[in-house]
Amino acid sequence: MASDAPPPEGGKVTSLAKSTPDRSTTAQPTTAQFVEVQESAEFGELRRTYRSFAFPLTIAFIAWYLLYVLLSNYAGGFMGTKLFGNINVALVLGLAQFVTTFLIAWFYARHASRKLDPKADVIKSRMEADA
Repeated sequence: MASDAPPPEGGKVTSLAKSTPDRSTTAQPTTAQFVEVQESAEFGELRRTYRSFAFPLTIAFIAWYLLYVLLSNYAGGFMGTKLFGNINVALVLGLAQFVTTFLIAWFYARHASRKLDPKADVIKSRMEADA
């Protein structure tokens, strides 16, 4: 969150100030360097890797969610089918929505740590070295 407030006076160093690096002493990449990296083939590959994972999985999950909603609205007899005891198809599919949400989050974290983060770290370290 940005603030227009000036820094504290009197030379007091807060715990937050101790833990964050001083940006005025660290070299920052220029806008031209950011644009150059953004247009590079390496960054394009990083974007493709992300999109090839995120877009199909997002579309699949939205389709799965809409199927659940449509079945709930138009297939009441099917959704009310008792599987055992008071457990019906609607409850099982509803709980499966939560399970798939957590599975997708876990799968994305695994994908990111294996495929995205190494590529991003290479780009980041090169930009910091060139700054």
